[in-house]
Amino acid sequence: MSLYAIGDLHLHFQSEVKSKSQRRDRIWRKHEEKLLKNCRQMITDEDTLVLVGDHSWGKKLADCEEDLEYIKSLPGRKILIRGNHDQFWDAKKTAKLNELYQPDLTFLQNSFEVYRDFAIVGTKGYTFEGPFYLDNRGRIFDWDRTEEAHSWKLIERELERLRTSFEMARTAGYRRYIMFLHYPPTNIMERESGFTEMAREYGAEKVIYAHSHGESRFHDSLLGQVDGIEYQLVSGDFLRWMPKKILD
Repeated sequence: MSLYAIGDLHLHFQSEVKSKSQRRDRIWRKHEEKLLKNCRQMITDEDTLVLVGDHSWGKKLADCEEDLEYIKSLPGRKILIRGNHDQFWDAKKTAKLNELYQPDLTFLQNSFEVYRDFAIVGTKGYTFEGPFYLDNRGRIFDWDRTEEAHSWKLIERELERLRTSFEMARTAGYRRYIMFLHYPPTNIMERESGFTEMAREYGAEKVIYAHSHGESRFHDSLLGQVDGIEYQLVSGDFLRWMPKKILD
């Protein structure tokens, strides 16, 4: 029994691709076929697969049914984290999605799931992504302060949701945590954030995130061991559609 993760599938069986890179870059060609093949070779029905956000380009649930059926067809228990492009998923209506799709799919929001003696906690997350202003050497010298102020409101909301997830797991008696975010825990200017602070506060052993895809963004945030916590990026194109084993 193992725990795997991958994010940013951006499925579009019933909808239009909105990303130029997804339409153009070779890594995205037939990526659904590549992922399905890799999952079937690696993952068993006893394993757990966490899908770390941006599951579908569909705006409404009716536009995503084939995408979710595809995810259902992947082996293992499937746990989904909400991404910024998952417009079909209203966080306040997560219970309805679970009514429709459990036990095949579990949508994680303001709750936790269990893997061995670990609690799987998570939320979409958020981080300020600019606009940043660069000098003639490509160094950041300023940024859009209005957008930054707006970002803080979204960050605070996501931190509250993450704390709810941690507290529910702690109340249930769990003391070992794997933390999942769709957004990276920090932006390119940060070494720490409210998300890294919360990971330290609760003693999360790993922080798994996605969203940073496209080769120029693979190193936007933390990777490897930082303050005793292992940070891992699991965007699909970064992994070349090979799910990452998080735990045995």
